[in-house]
Amino acid sequence: MNLSPDLGVTLAVMPILSVRHLTRYRYREPVYFGEHRIMFRPRESYDQRILESRLVIAPEPVELRYVQDLFGNCVAIARFDGRAHDLSFESFVRLDHTPAPLATDSEDEIDASVSYPFAYNPEDLPDLLPSIMRQHPDPSGRVEAWARRFTNEGRPTHVLGMLTDMTRAIRAEFTYGKRLHGGPQTPLETLSRGSGSCRDFAMLLIEAVRSLGLAARFVSGYIYSPSSGLGVARRGGGHTHAWARVYLPSCGWVEFDPTNGIVGNTDLIRVAVARDPRQAVPLHGTWAGPDGAYLGMDVEVDVDVERPQAVQHRPALVAAE
Repeated sequence: MNLSPDLGVTLAVMPILSVRHLTRYRYREPVYFGEHRIMFRPRESYDQRILESRLVIAPEPVELRYVQDLFGNCVAIARFDGRAHDLSFESFVRLDHTPAPLATDSEDEIDASVSYPFAYNPEDLPDLLPSIMRQHPDPSGRVEAWARRFTNEGRPTHVLGMLTDMTRAIRAEFTYGKRLHGGPQTPLETLSRGSGSCRDFAMLLIEAVRSLGLAARFVSGYIYSPSSGLGVARRGGGHTHAWARVYLPSCGWVEFDPTNGIVGNTDLIRVAVARDPRQAVPLHGTWAGPDGAYLGMDVEVDVDVERPQAVQHRPALVAAE
């Protein structure tokens, strides 16, 4: 018996995304900088794995350290000495981004535990309760009434289908507008105006889901938007993006992007997950100087996909008679 190579070839394709994120602050005259907290580094998980990462800060901080916050997000903390006209933070990341398929898209196959209404496991409730508690007043029940549009009164509702319909309804019925400054609108403001930014839509979906007793969290990150003619253009490209995630017993945490009607994490790069948007601010810090010194802030985010590379596995040796 001798050994001969198996000439069969297996090809593997790695979807590699690269992210460049630049934030620059400009001042009329040199100012002092206090501590800055930076959340630019994506969270590593089974569906996204960092291959390369670097952060360039100018002027160079006298101290730069990394910590994990209470949600497990990676936070860089920079301290400075001296004064400057500009302060910039530029992040470069390459990552293997592999969108995870949902458990099932079939209503017939879905487990009964994800038919609404349902009860979370009592052992999970202490950890989920902060994400179920509502954050914004809804005295007349407008947000809850909007959410109940998507339920089947008097009979179980397929929860994944319900959440998908909610997500796509926001995409179809509300007008999107980019807004780089300030916190999210309240859900009632978004309902009244019929418009908002990605973080406004995320908060509307989160509060609607919480009004039904489901656990939801805010997600900050990036979105890949293919160039014209190469795929579906996404809203929210060119800067940081925001969406929601909901905990379902059979599926775990599932991502929902109401700005684009996305269910699952296709084209979404998760950076920070939090109960409240104020806990997921990408960049926060202080400065000291004369009144009127601040001129403005510039933000640039570029997300590109590298051309997939086929990898040929080494031939295996098999026994031949």
